[in-house]
Amino acid sequence: MLKKLENWFSEKPALVFILKTFFYFAVIVVLIYLYSYSRTGGSHFIYNEF
Repeated sequence: MLKKLENWFSEKPALVFILKTFFYFAVIVVLIYLYSYSRTGGSHFIYNEF
């Protein structure tokens, strides 16, 4: 089963490129989203003025 999948992906390099591009884009979007919570002075801090 795994060998069939490897052969199928090796025959379609454009599909592999598109899937890798989508995966890396998703990782970058998640990292940027998480970085937005680490800024100081943001209103995300739950104990602000407590």
